[in-house]
Amino acid sequence: MFKPAAIFCDHMVITHGREVRIFGTADEGETISARVENSRGECIGEGSAVSRDGRFLLCIPPMPVMTECTLCISGKNCKYEMSDVAIGDVFLAGGQSNMELELQNADEGQELIAKHNDPYLRFFNVPKQPVWNDAARAAEENCRWMTVAPGDCRDASAVAYFCATKLRREQDIPIGIIDCYWGGTSASCWMDEEALGRTRAGQTYLNQYDAMYGHKSEAQFDAEMDEYTRTLDSYNQRVESLKKENPAITPSELNDKAGLYPWPPPAGCKSPYRPAGLVETMLKRVVPYTLTGAMYYQGEEDSSRPSYYEELLSSLITRWRELFMDENLPFINVQLPMWIAKGAADDKTWPIIRQAQHRVWRNMRNTGLAVLIDCGEFDNIHPTDKRTPGERVAEQILRLVYSRKDAQVSPMATGKYVKDGSMTVLLSDEVVEKNGSVNLMEIAGADEVFYPAACEVQGDRLVLAASEVPLPVKARYAWVNYGTVHLFGKNGLPLAPFLVE
Repeated sequence: MFKPAAIFCDHMVITHGREVRIFGTADEGETISARVENSRGECIGEGSAVSRDGRFLLCIPPMPVMTECTLCISGKNCKYEMSDVAIGDVFLAGGQSNMELELQNADEGQELIAKHNDPYLRFFNVPKQPVWNDAARAAEENCRWMTVAPGDCRDASAVAYFCATKLRREQDIPIGIIDCYWGGTSASCWMDEEALGRTRAGQTYLNQYDAMYGHKSEAQFDAEMDEYTRTLDSYNQRVESLKKENPAITPSELNDKAGLYPWPPPAGCKSPYRPAGLVETMLKRVVPYTLTGAMYYQGEEDSSRPSYYEELLSSLITRWRELFMDENLPFINVQLPMWIAKGAADDKTWPIIRQAQHRVWRNMRNTGLAVLIDCGEFDNIHPTDKRTPGERVAEQILRLVYSRKDAQVSPMATGKYVKDGSMTVLLSDEVVEKNGSVNLMEIAGADEVFYPAACEVQGDRLVLAASEVPLPVKARYAWVNYGTVHLFGKNGLPLAPFLVE
């Protein structure tokens, strides 16, 4: 006997132009075959394999873009048939809460849900499971591919939705999105122990979590979780009551009247926030599905340890490419926008995360970076405008995956030189000032003490100077958790934050 992974079901999207991997569980030695047919009953791809170690993996040669297909997976005594299969492109959407924010809670969401209708835009939501048990197995049994239709796809990632709708307009190809995320998670949650153990950063996460919570029993964790759930339920009831009284209430007003969101939840052996947890209970449920690429919006949770993030993120990309059996898998990062909590001091940890994301983009092949430095909201870490990040991710995909030379990307700092006591920063494209004078520019000398710098915009270069720094060595821009930027490319996209040294 055998059983395909849950992601193989009606309405699924298969990646075109690449080897298609089909996998699941099986008795030892079971011979399994798969066949894809078009609407006329013609075979357009097939393959077979013998199972080992309770798993099977078979590969079908690359197939062209097509719709109205059928996938048949057969063994000795049983057969599975998936109908309305589309062959197009498939992207995995991962990360934490800003990728998780559902379409129904985003700007434009309710209006779009009521009327949207695209049979070739589809979503598969990996069930959120902190541990793998009978409840998790039951949840997986009920998951399915969803086709965009009026009233459906309410719980799809809003960022991924806006990205995918733009790709559908631009490329006219079936698009499938695999949603796999959990709010509040560190990058360490999405790598297994093997991957975390390869780096100092990953091992530190593992060691520190074990030292703090490794002694806690399951019973103790469950008791703490029950108490937390009661606290959270009470908080949610207050929020819902306030929203009913005033549908236009702001996040800041909610915080003032309902109190702060209860965070963090209990930690321990069953927490979804433990290192190397969700990679096993969620991500690996869809490994090694053939992907066109991955989009990833995360980093907020790791801002408490920002110096580790470049190593952590680089390791995550490498490990995902290994798991999905594609060493060149396109990987699009969403750079963190502006944000600060009301009353908080600007500790400048988010700029370090942004710079880490920039360095990963610069140093790792086949990666993209969607810049959001002009976005974000004061005292609201979950902005509801998800069209902007989604469409900027789409532009990165158009450039990286589809080789579109007309894709719109942010200007970047590319170099520098020093002359007559000023520093000139070279840019990848021309920039212009918008909505006020240039600010958030700083330069430093050999002592690495930064001072605000005057900035003269000269097309594709910036000339920076400060009386306190007669011989500049370093320059940085938008090195704050929260602020307002005024430099944009002629395409309307913001100049990316930078640190040049």
